[in-house]
Order: sequence, then structure tokens, then C-alpha cells
Amino acid sequence: MAKSMYHYIAELWKRPYDGPLAEVMKERLIRWRREPAVVRIPKPTRLDRARAIGYEAKPGFVVVRVRVSKGGLNRPRPDSGRRPKRMGIYGYSPEKSTQLVAEERANRKFPNLEVLGSYYVGEDGEYKYYEVILVDPHHPAILSDPDINWIANPSQRGRVFRGKTMAGRRMRGLLRSRGLKGTHHYKWKKKQRERELKRRHEASRGARVIAPQEVMEELGWEK
Repeated sequence: MAKSMYHYIAELWKRPYDGPLAEVMKERLIRWRREPAVVRIPKPTRLDRARAIGYEAKPGFVVVRVRVSKGGLNRPRPDSGRRPKRMGIYGYSPEKSTQLVAEERANRKFPNLEVLGSYYVGEDGEYKYYEVILVDPHHPAILSDPDINWIANPSQRGRVFRGKTMAGRRMRGLLRSRGLKGTHHYKWKKKQRERELKRRHEASRGARVIAPQEVMEELGWEK
């Protein structure tokens, strides 16, 4: 069975920095660093991923490349008041992924569009680059297309800020790839159970456990 063009594009992107794309990627990254952080481009760099998300080469679809800083984030050290135990001056890991941050920045740049999805296109020592597919929900070509006109529904307004995209659903723990024990709901229930049993660090470490009155009387302890 003959393989499609998208199969060979995907094969090239499995190792973009080692194979035939190595020199091309080097030139791209040098050029991308000199461009603005959010820039509109005429067509997708990875056509296979864009088509998998739902991109079509027709009016109403917009492709944007976004540059996001990589590495550990940090906060300024407090210079007055209380001294927090976890100050975050050496870095902290936010709940949002860099891909979701890129989608939100693209939507803030183009507030009249809605984010359909995004995909990774490269990184260097300082930045990560993503391409975001946006759709104009008011364009006649979108409203007349039964495959994409669902995005014009009022329930999809601001979908990227409500975790409706694939990156947002991954952050919310709704994708199967993370498993049940990777969901926020599972973690919250586990932590709550540990707090009730006085096994959670903020509930037991350095704190005196006060036993119920019935248990103290049964053991013959004095109050």
C-alpha cells in the first residue's frame, strides 16, 4: 500500500535536528529569533500536524507562530514583610505548559479569532516555537462549512482560556495519556484523604496531633 505525503512529512519531523531537516532548522531558528514573538505566517510549517488539527487552505483560517521562553520560571525575592518558605526565586513549575501559553498569547494578539489547536515547530537554547491554528468564527466560509462551523457556537467563545484546546485538556488531566493517577481530581482526593488522616506534611509536620476525646478515654489518657 502506497504511503501518503503526510507520512513522509511526519517521518522527517521525528528527528528534525539530525536528519535532512538539520540545516533548514538551523536557518529557521536564526531567522525566527529576529522576528516578533507573535507573527502571522502564510502557511503551516508542518502540514501533517496542521491538517490533523483541522486546518484547511481556505479563507477564515489563520496560522500564527509564537515564541515562548523556555526553562524554569522564577519570582522576585520579597524584600519586606514575611519570608515565604517557598519563594520561587530558584524557579518553579507552573501548571500551564509552554504550548498553552503560546495559544493564549496568540489569541490575545488576535482577539476576534478562536484557537483551534497548535503544534511544536522547534526550539533553541532560549525559546520554544509553536504554530497556532486560529479560525474566524464570523467568516462566511467557516459558517457554511459543516466540518468547522461548530466553532461559531457561543459555547466555544474564548475556548483557549477555558482549557478547551488539546493543550488545555492535557493541563486539566482529561487526556488518557496521563492516566487516572495523573488527573487533578485524583491528586486532590489523595491529598484530602492524607489531610484527614494527618499524613499530609502541612497537617502533621511540626504540629501536635490532637486525638479525639473518645480515643483518649479509651486509652486511659488524661486530657
